[in-house]
Amino acid sequence: MSKTFGDLETPCVLIDIDRVEANLARAQAHADAQGLKLRPHIKTHKLPRFAKRQLALGAIGITVQKLGEAEVMADAGLEDIFLPYNIMGAHKLARLQALNDRVTLAVTADSPDTVAGYAQTFAAADKPLTVLVECDTGMGRCGVQSPAQALALARQIGMSPGLRFGGLMTYPAAGRRDEAEAWLAEAKQLLAQAGIACPVVSSGGTPDMWRDAENRVVTEYRPGTYIYFDRSQVARGVASWDDCALTVLATVVSRPTATRIVIDAGSKALTSDLLGQEGYGLVMGSDGVIVKNLSEEHGVIELAQASNTPRIGDLVRIIPNHACVVSNLFDAVHLISGNTVTETLPVAARGRVD
Repeated sequence: MSKTFGDLETPCVLIDIDRVEANLARAQAHADAQGLKLRPHIKTHKLPRFAKRQLALGAIGITVQKLGEAEVMADAGLEDIFLPYNIMGAHKLARLQALNDRVTLAVTADSPDTVAGYAQTFAAADKPLTVLVECDTGMGRCGVQSPAQALALARQIGMSPGLRFGGLMTYPAAGRRDEAEAWLAEAKQLLAQAGIACPVVSSGGTPDMWRDAENRVVTEYRPGTYIYFDRSQVARGVASWDDCALTVLATVVSRPTATRIVIDAGSKALTSDLLGQEGYGLVMGSDGVIVKNLSEEHGVIELAQASNTPRIGDLVRIIPNHACVVSNLFDAVHLISGNTVTETLPVAARGRVD
């Protein structure tokens, strides 16, 4: 017997499978047209099922953000994994070596210290570890600070026992893709002048992937949010409300005034990320009604005009500001088609931030 929304306990996550399929197909077609290899980031969905679907549509592999996510995906049969993170500490490096023994794996480094840790662990390994240099092309997070530093670190990787230089990686600041391309092109030119091959130049970020680029140096792209989209992506103009595949289903638990609605989805269900937005999510199907305030277990919606709907006990769907965080807040998600719940899936990599 099929389920409907009314059969679910709230708050919970709904994933519109028809929108997911459309989003995945659109991105893969765009990457193919641009001559880009697609390596989707699974941090948005954390589901082996969707990772395998992305591969089936043409992705060359997956991207994960933490070692724990990589282990979950490897256990599920994913065999080509990019982990763009500085891995350090004896225990994690041992886990990294065990993972490298059973899948095609690459990681990043942005300092001689990180490279030295990899080399110490992999010096006597039967299988070398592929290491890309992470480049700060404007994001202001991790990464070497200049193309010259990228060259120096590539040289260190190439000379280190047990390591293989795999290329350059960046996560550029949104809207600064041209700046990132120029930075990476200079770094790649320095590598070529030094006789160092650069097989991969990897970039990411859903908002900028839709822009055509001339004289592209990037060879692969790592979008994440594109599978679901969210309120922030709509605000950036790269998706419509009809593209948003993830919503949080919530119940109205209180109507203290004619303009105040309280739902059972607070910061533990919707995330407190603003990402430049006012409020914490949009009420789906409304004319711009937002979740105005959050506490841990309550979301407060303030109406511009008095209304007696929705009533206590009614269900509402919220499009969150940031879908990626929401995936990590729930043990399971419910796949839907129309108003029918077709399947419930455990979020396999949820909480694997180790």
